[in-house]
Amino acid sequence: MDFDTPVYTIRNARLQFGERPLFTGLDLYVKKGDKACLVGRNGSGKSTLLKVMAGLVEPDAADVFLQPGTLVSYMAQDDDLDAYDTLRDVVLSGLGEHRGDEAYKADVLISDLGIAESQKTKTASGGERKKAALAKALVSDPDILLLDEPTNHLDIATIEKLEGIIRDFSGAVIVVSHDKAFLKRVGKSMIWLDRGIARMSDKGFEHFDDWQEAVFGQEEAEQRRLTRKLEAETEWLRKGVTARRKRNQGRLRRLYDLRAQRRDQLKQTGSVDLNIEEGTLRSKLIIEAKHLHKTFGDRVIINDFSIRIMQGNKIGIVGANGAGKTTLLKLLTQKLEPDSGMSRRARMIEEVYFDQHRETLDPNATLKETLCPDGGEHILVQNEYKHVYSYLKDFLFKPSEANAPVSSLSGGEKNRLLLAKALAKPSNFLVLDEPTNDLDTDTLDLLQEALVNYRGTLLVVSHDRDFLDNVATSLLYLSGDGSVVEYVDSCTDMLEKVRLKEEEKQKKEAKVLPAEKKENPKPKTQTRRMSYKDRRLLENLPREIEILEAEIRLVESKMGDPEFYARSPDEFRREAERLGTLKADLDAKETQWLELNMLAEELGA
Repeated sequence: MDFDTPVYTIRNARLQFGERPLFTGLDLYVKKGDKACLVGRNGSGKSTLLKVMAGLVEPDAADVFLQPGTLVSYMAQDDDLDAYDTLRDVVLSGLGEHRGDEAYKADVLISDLGIAESQKTKTASGGERKKAALAKALVSDPDILLLDEPTNHLDIATIEKLEGIIRDFSGAVIVVSHDKAFLKRVGKSMIWLDRGIARMSDKGFEHFDDWQEAVFGQEEAEQRRLTRKLEAETEWLRKGVTARRKRNQGRLRRLYDLRAQRRDQLKQTGSVDLNIEEGTLRSKLIIEAKHLHKTFGDRVIINDFSIRIMQGNKIGIVGANGAGKTTLLKLLTQKLEPDSGMSRRARMIEEVYFDQHRETLDPNATLKETLCPDGGEHILVQNEYKHVYSYLKDFLFKPSEANAPVSSLSGGEKNRLLLAKALAKPSNFLVLDEPTNDLDTDTLDLLQEALVNYRGTLLVVSHDRDFLDNVATSLLYLSGDGSVVEYVDSCTDMLEKVRLKEEEKQKKEAKVLPAEKKENPKPKTQTRRMSYKDRRLLENLPREIEILEAEIRLVESKMGDPEFYARSPDEFRREAERLGTLKADLDAKETQWLELNMLAEELGA
């Protein structure tokens, strides 16, 4: 197969919404096997471009070529799944007319992603719905897979599974995500959508910052050579990005200092005196919790957990979906009563709580009215008055957008505005539940800087590893069995320690297992069995082999025409490549069927 031949091409695309041009003269191509990160600022048109590629949005003008027979599958940022009864129905819907014959493919993905298949869709959690939407997009084995924010609502373990699926995926993948760690692991190339232009690079996402700096530098040099004034928007983009990059090292040094302070605090547990009087915050102790215990039904969520949170601590809460992260957050902030144990907090805490479900924005209000609901031109930010235009600029909005309605913003821009509103409120205690969803990389840089420089105390729930690496002074890890362990590490180092602990546990269990087998020996046939997945494959592979054989005969017949090559050399080459792929697939499926058939005979299945 020629991996250099584009399977999808769009040239000179133009799309405009109202008075706002999104693309003008946009060119893009996708090759088989591409693993590309689609990056760009919120509102730059990333989601819209994916919809254009999926055929859901028609550009105003464009030359589009999709190689015949190429299957495109698309997962939206927020899929509407309520039309399906169960999560299994969601996954099966991705098979279309092959739903009955290839249901085993759905079973494989349901097992791999750990989807609660019988869960009613309307009552399923955001994480479960996201996993089902992913499986729906993957189950048809598409040639091009388009994923818009696939990591939203997923826990770290599922994100890592998704990384493996994408790495092993044979087709092309175009992914939009705010999760930098995820992008670094799956992206082999980049598409940068910037001011209506799609720039392409064959380097991975870890090179994006350098690439962005180089492009802005070239633009500035070109403007100077032409003796023109630097374009205002380019200057606004470049200066904001460059200034933040230059402060990165100082920010990291401060973070390491804060982690060292937290280690010292944990060593000195028991020596801090809680001395809080109404009217002043005299103690550095913000929250003290002792022996917290919480159950729901028969399940223990939090078991015998104690902690002291000091002023200036920035603590991340990490764990699988359903492990109890939000429950722990509510226990520590006294929004939920424990079954036993106690927690107390400083009386003069001014708390701002940023919920993962977000408050609603008035679509008819302007950005300025949203931040200054009582009118005026200034907003109080951390006890200092700031002009609303300047504050909007801090959050990457142009001054000209101040009087634009909220309804004109993209989903990511709305989240950015909500974040600006929350961070403007007076507080010395900030509680953030999944704050990074749908934010672009520039906004994440800005948020990280704001949180590291925040003088108050922070509790944050997040699955974004890179974000936690750059913000948290320590992490509370919930394993799902009720235990909560604090690590004064980066998220990356913590996950490695958790893995090593799990490996040690498995090794100890493996040493005990042989003794148990000697006491209770079991026949070999009882320990070996065919899985449900194997049985379904054994049933369905013969039909798939027949289909492949028929396709091979058809292609061979077409290529047997002596005039075929003379008429169309390019089509002849494509058919030859297709024949090679079909024969390789046939060989793999025949081998798989033989192995499964031998296993079935051996087990008498």
